[in-house]
Amino acid sequence: MTDIKAVVRVEHPDIVLTETVTHDRSSKVTSVSEAGTDPTSGRFFYHIESSDFCRFEDGLRHDSTIGEFERVIETRDDEAIYSFEYTDDAKVLSPVISAANGVILDMENDGRAWVLTVWMPDRSDLVPLWEYAQQHDVDIDLLRVNEYASLGTTDAGLTDSQREALLVALETGYFEEPRDVTLGEVAADLDISQPAASGLLRRGIKRLVISSLVDDGDSPSA
Repeated sequence: MTDIKAVVRVEHPDIVLTETVTHDRSSKVTSVSEAGTDPTSGRFFYHIESSDFCRFEDGLRHDSTIGEFERVIETRDDEAIYSFEYTDDAKVLSPVISAANGVILDMENDGRAWVLTVWMPDRSDLVPLWEYAQQHDVDIDLLRVNEYASLGTTDAGLTDSQREALLVALETGYFEEPRDVTLGEVAADLDISQPAASGLLRRGIKRLVISSLVDDGDSPSA
């Protein structure tokens, strides 16, 4: 089996947070993959960069895809962590990707659409995402796809500890949305501390991205 890393562009006004980032053009939204949340809470955490959080929150109040929201912590004047609850109007792609055992590694809005970097066990696992897009009138384009040997049989620059942490997280449902387990439970399975588990996952994901999406000459240090 050959794993893939795909970069996909999806566009629809009801994709979650689209109205908000259109209202606040200065904002940049990325998911918080390390958030150890209760998987039944329905709360989703994002890292937000914005030059004007009042404008960003005004966009949230008029966004039909967002219900309750909270600014959890402000890390800098222009950066904060928010939690959101989605409405029934929201079109959410992450459950489709999770159901195919995939993982969203990165997401950015280019002004009108979302650009997702997705890891999948096999190229054929992209099919459900295209089927969902067709059923819900979502415009979707495959911008780039890279194939590489299976996570279980290639190092991709990973240490043994990073590979084990990623596989345990995947198998236990940490990358599902909502999550089946917390970061603390993944750490317990690995018999390490929660900060150590978070670091292994973060560095492991970075190595996978570098190994498949970055040219050798441009590779940053890990």
